Amino acid sequence: MNPCSADAGIRGFSLEMMQDDLRRMEYLPDNLYNFHPGSHVGQGIDIGIALICEQLNTVLTPELHTTVLLETMAGKGSEVGSRFEELRRIIDGVVLNSKLGVCLDTCHVYDAGYDIVNNLDDVLDEFDAIIGLDRLKAIHLNDSMNPIGSHKDRHAKIGEGHIGLETITRIINHPKLQHLIFVLETPHDDLSGYGAEIALLRASYQL
Repeated sequence: MNPCSADAGIRGFSLEMMQDDLRRMEYLPDNLYNFHPGSHVGQGIDIGIALICEQLNTVLTPELHTTVLLETMAGKGSEVGSRFEELRRIIDGVVLNSKLGVCLDTCHVYDAGYDIVNNLDDVLDEFDAIIGLDRLKAIHLNDSMNPIGSHKDRHAKIGEGHIGLETITRIINHPKLQHLIFVLETPHDDLSGYGAEIALLRASYQL
């Protein structure tokens, strides 16, 4: 799904997919629907943001019971949403933006250049100043195979990447984040790997 594709057919497919998804979500009201904002594929960030806003303004209706989340992106290629300012512009361009939130992906923001390892509080303060922490609804919890600012988007197992278990532990225990939904998105071949990571995270979580 790419709402800001240069191809009108792909944009049309993206619109139909999101409309269908959100219709289905109404059977599970008051949930979260997360999506990648898209890639402008050379059209430029301004056109990309305008097209994303156009789709959201079409699918978001007053009676919708789902909160739609913009995911923070790593910035590979022509991805939109690797900077907090870009997400803010999307939010500001949507009429019913009370139905929008943000999902912060730890690998993505690190690869985008936000130093959550050494300056987590500063990153959260910047997010709050630009977007508002009240819009942060969920976190995709991943380590990163690549160093900060790499714009690669390669997830690593918790504690086995450049972010590290110490930072991940600070994130899940941070007073501004502890109440959020955390979704594990690390690479594994079978469920036992996820089980081991979940056990590690639970052991690191301070109730």
